[in-house]
Amino acid sequence: MVEQHASHLDTVFHALGDATRRRMLRDLSGGERTVGQLAEPFAISLAAASKHIKVLEQAGMIRREVRGRTHLCRLDPGPLASAHQWLTAYERFWTDRLDALDRLLREEDAANAP
Repeated sequence: MVEQHASHLDTVFHALGDATRRRMLRDLSGGERTVGQLAEPFAISLAAASKHIKVLEQAGMIRREVRGRTHLCRLDPGPLASAHQWLTAYERFWTDRLDALDRLLREEDAANAP
């Protein structure tokens, strides 16, 4: 179970590791888009856009529906929630560390006050 979850997170973070795919996800957060609409901001071919979309599909972050000759994509936020949950542990770690640093600096300031 743990290995399967780690493998899924690897796939999610790989998909998120590319700026083009992150922008596609952001665009999809506003509603479904065609492959052409997703490709448009990047001036890339439909084939290149389709490769990015396949990576996002493999990570489970988007669903593609074919309507005639049109391929519509929509966001599936579930895998993003898994990534967020994993990152939350590190957020707590850094918050605790920064709080400790803040306390230390305040104590130092108080000790050095005239």
